Amino acid sequence: MLHAEGPMLTVDVGERTTKRVGIDDVLENTIGGRATATALAHDRIPFDADPLGPENRAYLSTGPLQMSRMSFTGRMNMTGLSPLTDGLVSTNAGGYLSRNFTGAGLSVLEVTGQSDELLAIHVTDGPDGPDVEFEEVPELEGAEVSRVSGYMDTHHDLGPENCITIGPAGENLVRFASVMTFDSRAFGRGGIGAVLGSKNVKCVTFEGDSSPDIEIPDPPAMDVHREAATSDDLFRRQGTTSYTEFINDNFSVPTRYFDDYQFERIENIGGDAVEGKKYKKGACSQCAYACKLPTKDEIRGVETEGPEFETVYSFGTSQGVDDIVDVMISNDLCDELGMDTISAGVTVAAYLKSEDEFGNAELAHETVEKIAHREGIGDNLAEGVDRCHEDLGVDNYTVKGMEFAGHDGRTLHGQGLSYAVANRGADHMYGGMFGLVYAGEVDPEGTLGKAETLAGLENHNVIRDSGIVCAFGGEQGYLTEERVAQLLDADYERLQEIGARTVARERHFNNKRGKDVDDDRLPYEIPDLAEAVQKYYEVRGWNEDGTVPDPAVDAVAPASGDD
Repeated sequence: MLHAEGPMLTVDVGERTTKRVGIDDVLENTIGGRATATALAHDRIPFDADPLGPENRAYLSTGPLQMSRMSFTGRMNMTGLSPLTDGLVSTNAGGYLSRNFTGAGLSVLEVTGQSDELLAIHVTDGPDGPDVEFEEVPELEGAEVSRVSGYMDTHHDLGPENCITIGPAGENLVRFASVMTFDSRAFGRGGIGAVLGSKNVKCVTFEGDSSPDIEIPDPPAMDVHREAATSDDLFRRQGTTSYTEFINDNFSVPTRYFDDYQFERIENIGGDAVEGKKYKKGACSQCAYACKLPTKDEIRGVETEGPEFETVYSFGTSQGVDDIVDVMISNDLCDELGMDTISAGVTVAAYLKSEDEFGNAELAHETVEKIAHREGIGDNLAEGVDRCHEDLGVDNYTVKGMEFAGHDGRTLHGQGLSYAVANRGADHMYGGMFGLVYAGEVDPEGTLGKAETLAGLENHNVIRDSGIVCAFGGEQGYLTEERVAQLLDADYERLQEIGARTVARERHFNNKRGKDVDDDRLPYEIPDLAEAVQKYYEVRGWNEDGTVPDPAVDAVAPASGDD
């Protein structure tokens, strides 16, 4: 089986020490990316750790396919204990970071401890492995993401493609703060930006020419690349917003903080509206598909990348905002300040509901700024809907503390089941039943009979996030199960087993923090949910209370066993 190669670099920012740790045995059994980082996090983060304390660890990890020239491989994974959900969370981002990361000569970066000073960390390839420089950067305190990139360019001749960065939101421990790379690509969900902020790490850079030599099977690598380059998909022009009107008209896009199911002015903020503001092509590293959305509006002076569908939902329909430029401004603010657009947008929508101010985009923009700086009402909203909804007097539309994505489980019942049982909460990328519904392969109604399909999807998504390949490559039909198995040189059944073990490790870690069947719930009613959840546990081989039997989870990377 193909897997990432190279050591893990452990950086203790409190002690200002580094250590290269051999993890070959872990990589050989976990591929890379999310599966590897989850195994490390499960064994090395104390079960009783404070998400914002020095004992939490943040992992940045790559997969073997980042050694290829194939489209859909410009991504990386981050994993840690989430300050939003209080459980393990993984999130990935595109851009151009991955090749610079592997060039520095490592497979995983582990950040632990807590610095007294604001730091930039510089990782380069040395003659004996990765080298690290700690730089105190008090002048970057409170800096927005693009200003950090400008500093790195001026002082180190490094571009945004070399960096992971947090904005003011991360420094101020906003529970849904993101980690940014390439200025506009976000490790978004779950608040990993606040984890780096708690450690006083503003930026980490990577540079070098020491990428491992991993032979990627061809075919199918170049077949995938050629098909991506010659495709005329609408998705290439409009990204995920190409689905906006279809979903709104045929299923549901949550509107005005879940008061409504459709948005009556969807055409103002849908795919055509976004494409009308697109002024050039945008891509990730090595990808010929180029589905990103560089957009600008010269009249109002905004230039950004996006919005994608989830931001159209969170800052558009969810807030009752019908001007695409207003959504673009919100998108740009979140990128610069370093916040997940889904959680930020839904939290602002909850505030607009409490103030009877749906449609007030100016207030939304002001509130985003206040959240990032924890000013006034923003200090409360920075905690997320789960922690502030009672003060606002609104319903708690979250699962496990995470705000909902835009694929509405109230009408897509299989997706509702997916949200309920997902280890990281109401995130659409964890299970993704919605895709099968939109393709006409699964009935939108009902939860029974879908548990086995859901478990298989969750396992597959672990493989995707470990390889690492972009979800869009699979959704658009280029990266089939057969091709993924070929690329990773493994039977698909074995890959599914790796996915299942990773999901079990996430669940087991969360169980040790007190989470069980009582957390696998929704804030709304859908048919037969309790029965479907039990069937899901049965498929997984878990206990009826939603816990994983201890013997089912093996320790592979204990912190005390560093090489």
